[in-house]
Amino acid sequence: MNAHDQRRIKRLCLAMILPALVATAAASPDAERVSSSTETSETITAGIYVSPPFVTREEEGYGGMAIDLWESIVAESGITSEYKEYASLAELVEAVGAGEADIAVTNLTVTEDRAEILEFTHPWFDAGLQIMVSQQPRTGFPSLLAGLADTGHLRIFALILIAVIVGTGLLTFFDRRFDPNFPKRWRDGLAESFYTVMSVATTGKPPSRTKLFGWIGRLWAGLWLICGVAVVAYVTASITSVMTTVALTGNISGLSDLAGKNVGVLRGSTADEFSSRTGLRTTAFDGIDEAIEALGAGRIDAIVGDAPVLDYFAHTRPDHDVAVVGELFEPEKYAFGFARDSELRRPLTIELIGADEEGVIEEIRTQYFGPRH
Repeated sequence: MNAHDQRRIKRLCLAMILPALVATAAASPDAERVSSSTETSETITAGIYVSPPFVTREEEGYGGMAIDLWESIVAESGITSEYKEYASLAELVEAVGAGEADIAVTNLTVTEDRAEILEFTHPWFDAGLQIMVSQQPRTGFPSLLAGLADTGHLRIFALILIAVIVGTGLLTFFDRRFDPNFPKRWRDGLAESFYTVMSVATTGKPPSRTKLFGWIGRLWAGLWLICGVAVVAYVTASITSVMTTVALTGNISGLSDLAGKNVGVLRGSTADEFSSRTGLRTTAFDGIDEAIEALGAGRIDAIVGDAPVLDYFAHTRPDHDVAVVGELFEPEKYAFGFARDSELRRPLTIELIGADEEGVIEEIRTQYFGPRH
């Protein structure tokens, strides 16, 4: 008997015992069920949280990868599911933990805090957190100034300004002493020296009095030319780079850029927990659509959320002008969550592992995210 035949026998055995377990769980006096008068002993309440592409609203109910996977593993067990939607992940976790629902079906990340309330199945999806930003143009001097400050260019500009001031003073001092034609009034002399320094810094044009100090003056003028060209190139490149970045992403391209920004997260999500733990300033939303609306209106600067959810939204809703940026961080795993001591968790976990071994999970994943690269 090969491994495939063994798995088929196991699945048949599970199909025979699962209805009995459901009936036992339904009869437990400690289990609170949300049911109708027509509900059978083989119907369980599956709590869901809408999070495309894992759980989506459809004309005839609900769909999505998590729904498809859940219905696949219970297809041969005789179990049917009555779906109950919750407004946030936090509400869903609380409902399952309190026995209001039998299972949490969504992209639910396994965490230590949730494990104190729920019992998780075998993980069925690897994910992580990522950042979403608006691609609507953000222009204006304040945005440019903030971008230069965030990238460190403003500090270099300050050093260049100090060098210009020092150069103006030194040039005035020496020209007043050695050039008889130099203006005698300090005000006029400083203005003349400032013009000379800025001429070199912005155009590369050398001072007109380079012959005053002979070969030393010529050498000094050549060095000024090199410095002037370098300064012009640096200032032009840095401003162009920052203007492009600010216009496209609001100067957010990674996790380090979120300091001091107002970050949107989904209430009760791992992104919410991560942001609180790392000290980010956040605004919590119940759903991704609400967060996207706030991002487009400029009420928040970015969204931190589950990477596949953000990627799916950006790919399927191009009219919202959003983009996912930066590297994946805070790796996480999705699983289904049961109430503690649930008699359904073990047999359904075995079903889930079997679906993984037989390639069912990968087939469903490919339907929503395409083949792996």
